[in-house]
Amino acid sequence: MIRVESISKTYATREGPLHALRDVSFHVPQGKVYGLIGLSGAGKSTALRAINLLERPESGKILLENEDLLTKNVQELRVFRQKIGMIFQHFNLLSNRTVAQNIAFPLEIAGWEKRDINERVSEVLELVRIPDKANAYPASLSGGQKQRVAIARSIANHPQVLLADEPTSALDPLIKNDILACLADLNQRLGLTIVIAAHEMKVIRRLCHEVSLFKDGQVVEELDVVDGKIAPQSDFGKLFVEEF
Repeated sequence: MIRVESISKTYATREGPLHALRDVSFHVPQGKVYGLIGLSGAGKSTALRAINLLERPESGKILLENEDLLTKNVQELRVFRQKIGMIFQHFNLLSNRTVAQNIAFPLEIAGWEKRDINERVSEVLELVRIPDKANAYPASLSGGQKQRVAIARSIANHPQVLLADEPTSALDPLIKNDILACLADLNQRLGLTIVIAAHEMKVIRRLCHEVSLFKDGQVVEELDVVDGKIAPQSDFGKLFVEEF
């Protein structure tokens, strides 16, 4: 489904080059929930954002359906990005738009007819279980409700892949469980492929099927998650699992 091959990303800083990603590779199977895990600054969010080229690697390949996104022109990339939804830690909702209007926004940009937009907005509100919030504004919503709106917006255009960058970090523990359950439900009901960047093992145990463990911009290990458990072989992996 998604194959990341030997990507690297370097930022220029006052202290010199910062190597955010160093020859990173991983494979995300179709229909799975794949975790990118590691400490803050390990490179997991950069790797996640590289999948839809919000962060553009200097080298390597990003393959979606065996098509390398790094070779696409602007118009071609715009088409491919419609297959990739994304949710963020801090929701990124438009405060002057209602819930329904927030969800409709990417469909308007994609050129959908108004009747089709209205139908799809109603569908995704049902999927994330907040159909009664269609006419509410973001300021009136709880953190969990805001994240459900963000999820609904990200899947409105029928993406094949959903990218989630620390989607529960800004939420309290009870609401975190609610959002994880929502994502798991979408994966199971829609067969939606999800890639999630996270630093909490609770997220990984609850949601993921496979993970890549990041440290200092590199993948240390690729691991299966079996019944909510992983068995790292590296010293760093064992320490990470114990601590988080």
